[in-house]
Amino acid sequence: MVNLESFFASVKLPSMSEVAHALIQTLSDDDTSVPQVRDLIAKDPALSAKLLRLANSAQFGLPRGVGTLDDAITMVGMSKVRTLALGACLSESFPNLPDLDRKEFWRSSMACAGYAQWLANRLGIDGQLAWLTGMMLRLGELLIAQADPATLREIEKLPHLPGVRWQREQRLIGFTEGQITAELARRWNFPMQMVQALQRSADPITEQAFSRLGAVMHLAGLLAETENAGPDTVDSLPAEVIAALGLDADWLRTRFPDTSTFLDVTT
Repeated sequence: MVNLESFFASVKLPSMSEVAHALIQTLSDDDTSVPQVRDLIAKDPALSAKLLRLANSAQFGLPRGVGTLDDAITMVGMSKVRTLALGACLSESFPNLPDLDRKEFWRSSMACAGYAQWLANRLGIDGQLAWLTGMMLRLGELLIAQADPATLREIEKLPHLPGVRWQREQRLIGFTEGQITAELARRWNFPMQMVQALQRSADPITEQAFSRLGAVMHLAGLLAETENAGPDTVDSLPAEVIAALGLDADWLRTRFPDTSTFLDVTT
């Protein structure tokens, strides 16, 4: 087994656009203004068009059409537009890999993002930050695929029950996809809150410093991996993580989200 430093020395990091890097910097800047975000996104016409298409989608249900970035930011909110822009940039930064079903990978990632935002909103955690962190959770697996395709095939083999992939990663390479993504996020200068949550996502309870966002990632990741997840799925979630977050299982069952309402920035 190798350590994370050696692992990263063996892979080629995906290239992030100049716009994406600039948007990442604004995540840690409380003084970021609407014109700053608008002007950054406007530098990428394809990204701008994609965001306008998303803003006009049924998931937002806006009362009128959105024709400009200014309209999108006014009607959807700067934080959400920025998060969606970063999500779109990230999904396009990684190449197709022969040993991974790209469509299923991003479906799972979008589901994880949606569940993470749902849980975060209930807990008073920044929902946009949770959405982006949830979307990124599995990115480390794309680097595993690049470094060692044979190991990826072993990790992905069926049966594939929720949480099993993390166990296989830990056994085969010594760390999880979340820990790899955390290091990637650190190198890309994402906020430390996101880095720590990703580091602790596979095992949030036994980590020395409890991360509420990390525990949210744990639950969201399990839900995203559950086929046909619904209210009854709550019974299979780890009770100790639910308790540590102060969530109520009955509330989770009665307010379980409809995944068809989750946004997808990868299409």
